[in-house]
Amino acid sequence: MSPTFEEVRLSLPHIELAAHLFGPEDGLPVIALHGWLDNANSFARLAPKLKGLRIIALDMVGHGHSGHRPNGAGYALWDYAHDVLQVAEQLGWKRFGLLGHSMGAIVSMVLAGSLPERISHLALIDGVIPPTDKGENAAERMGMALQAQLDLREKRKPVYNTLDRAIEARMKGLVAVSREAAELLAQRGLMPVPGGYTWRTDNRLTLPSPLRLTQEQAMSFALRVSCPAHLVVAADGMLAKHPELLERLPFSREQLAGGHHLHLNDEAGADLVADCFNRFFAIP
Repeated sequence: MSPTFEEVRLSLPHIELAAHLFGPEDGLPVIALHGWLDNANSFARLAPKLKGLRIIALDMVGHGHSGHRPNGAGYALWDYAHDVLQVAEQLGWKRFGLLGHSMGAIVSMVLAGSLPERISHLALIDGVIPPTDKGENAAERMGMALQAQLDLREKRKPVYNTLDRAIEARMKGLVAVSREAAELLAQRGLMPVPGGYTWRTDNRLTLPSPLRLTQEQAMSFALRVSCPAHLVVAADGMLAKHPELLERLPFSREQLAGGHHLHLNDEAGADLVADCFNRFFAIP
């Protein structure tokens, strides 16, 4: 795959981020946010196919070549939303679109619902509102999360003695991906260590969330979005299993063939998503 992007680094007031920059300088500004444990290469197939957009695809904090949060800090969704706002401030983008996959889609929703006046378009791929729980489970969840933080001191990331083994492990991860998708993610996600290779991602990303919103709280973000918004649902992905949630969303959606990483797994899936979003971003 020939390079169609510029590698950039952003020195924000609180952390340094790495990113890929796509498209014409005068294109519609869009910040692209990948999923959990992925990186900017999540958009390597899709972004070049999107027309008239100036896309900055981030390695989100703790992922890829971006910095990790300092000791004692966590990875809450709202902290990611703050990172995105700082990126927009540095680029001088007072109003911009968001393109998010999975966790990146959830962060996009949090930001678009919190500050609707800043967001021009909201394009989501198989992710929408923050994970929810019942209010009465809050104390138990907090206890589980606090204990997991203590236990993390003993946890070591796996080391793979060859690149091929690391790629095969990513193919069979929590969400399976194609070999080509795993290779793309590995390009930015792996680093050499004694004995082989391991992932650059911050170990703290695997910790359970200490706090989950109630269904009503999570839906409040979707209900406050004021810009054009469109959700791509993967037929074999995560959201298709929750039709009751999809029916409550106040914006347009489209179901496309493929799994959770349908925009990355192969060119055919990327073409389907690109066709969908090229129509969507043409909305004034």
